[in-house]
Amino acid sequence: MPLRAHGPQSSRSSVHHPVFARCYARLSVQADIRGGLAAVRAELLRGLSGRVIEIGAGNGLNFPHYPQAVSEVVAIEPEPTLRRLAVRAAVRAEVPVDVVPGAAEALPVKSEAFDAAVCSLVLCTVRDLPRSLAELRRVLRPGGEVRFFEHGLAPGPGMAAVQRGLDRTVWPRLFGGCHTARDALAALEAAGFDITAQRGLRVPERGPAFPTSYCVLGTARRPA
Repeated sequence: MPLRAHGPQSSRSSVHHPVFARCYARLSVQADIRGGLAAVRAELLRGLSGRVIEIGAGNGLNFPHYPQAVSEVVAIEPEPTLRRLAVRAAVRAEVPVDVVPGAAEALPVKSEAFDAAVCSLVLCTVRDLPRSLAELRRVLRPGGEVRFFEHGLAPGPGMAAVQRGLDRTVWPRLFGGCHTARDALAALEAAGFDITAQRGLRVPERGPAFPTSYCVLGTARRPA
């Protein structure tokens, strides 16, 4: 069964943040090694099987953690610099990974083509969060699973106010469209997903908190 359905929107879906992409590529590797994020990625992907779509694959740091039961990963990445790095990472992966240009708001794949979807530090950056999650629901089979690891709104009012202020001003411009105060759980539920597991975590676990420190790791399902 063909997995692709490139429509007219796919050619307009690219984003371009070359400076941020180069910085992110370096910092994300260090965060995996020194900040413990590699273990979080492994937990995020543990037990997956079948066909998987990954939204906003970045530089491909999730690829080494996909289990052998995964038959194929279609990795969507709109940013050209990060996509080139993801292609290199895909070559080294132990499961088949196809890196594809595209945006979350217009996924270039067939409906109900995937058993699972992965969102890893990406829902903060999509231009239209409800539309992106509607697309995710479209491409998952009924009963399909979403694995998510996202940062978002702080639990305390002080940091939450700081996040909202940053989101209205400099943060998205400096960090590739990132928004610090989005609520991934609420957005998933509003899109019609059932949250089946979740746990909060702080990144980094110790030391000063940053606007992006408040994270959630979990699973959701498209209702059957």
